[in-house]
Amino acid sequence: MALNIPASVYRDSTPPDLTPEQEQLKKELYDKISPRRRKFIDKIGYENWDPFPKPNDPMEIRRDISKRTSQDLFREYFQTRPKDEVQSNAYRQAVLELALGIINKDEKFLGYFDFAVWYYNLLEKEGYVEEKNAEHSSR
Repeated sequence: MALNIPASVYRDSTPPDLTPEQEQLKKELYDKISPRRRKFIDKIGYENWDPFPKPNDPMEIRRDISKRTSQDLFREYFQTRPKDEVQSNAYRQAVLELALGIINKDEKFLGYFDFAVWYYNLLEKEGYVEEKNAEHSSR
């Protein structure tokens, strides 16, 4: 029993639009396929089967407004840190998660970022921050 499964099960959700030469080759391919392998084609319907699929689009690499990826931000951040400063795995993981969250415009991480900037500015305004990162680098 053949089921009529829509072409949306395919990569780009479009039914195949084949030339007459491709149609002939498709028929020849189908005839050469073993009966066991034909079951899949019969399930989706011969007309929906595309033996010549288009390649997948390359993965989109997300970047921030400065054209940096999350990995770029992560690497550059740690290059600015003192060489003798030791960060735990949890610290490094948090930096990477925040970079990813900001690049992906995740509301949770944008909230973290906005609060951290606001808090830093508050401490600076009240005179608690004298030297940039003085307290942080003394850890």
